[in-house]
Amino acid sequence: MANAEILGRGIAERGLRLVYGAGDVGLMGATARAAQQAGGETFGVIPQHLVDWEVGKTDLTAYVVTETMHERKKVMFMNSDAVAVLPGGAGSLDELFEVLTWRQLGLHEKPIYLINTNGYWDSLMALLEHVVAQGFADASLLGFIEVMPDAEATLAALGDAFN
Repeated sequence: MANAEILGRGIAERGLRLVYGAGDVGLMGATARAAQQAGGETFGVIPQHLVDWEVGKTDLTAYVVTETMHERKKVMFMNSDAVAVLPGGAGSLDELFEVLTWRQLGLHEKPIYLINTNGYWDSLMALLEHVVAQGFADASLLGFIEVMPDAEATLAALGDAFN
């Protein structure tokens, strides 16, 4: 939870906008609340079918309800300058792999950061290395992701990328 709060607060303190899935639970809910408490701008995007299930956070600077998950990802991506992924489940993986695929296809050059809290993403990176080693992806795939040890390092990288 600490990395989520540090990330949210740090985004706000740097004058950046948090773009996320508009949930009010879990790590991203904590990130959004921390950004808001620090005076930051928050932009949430949630599909209608998740509004009740995820407890949509409606007190954001901008709150967009989409029809589908795919539309949600597109709106989030189009309104962001970078992607930072905290530990998460299937939804986080889905969002990560979509933007990673788009990057691999040359559709964008936005930085993609994995916040590797307690080594959470180590196994995923090993899997991606295996995919490359088995010839199912070019080695350049690995260069599209920057693994960060914590939120502070991610914020520093964001600062370097956008200053």
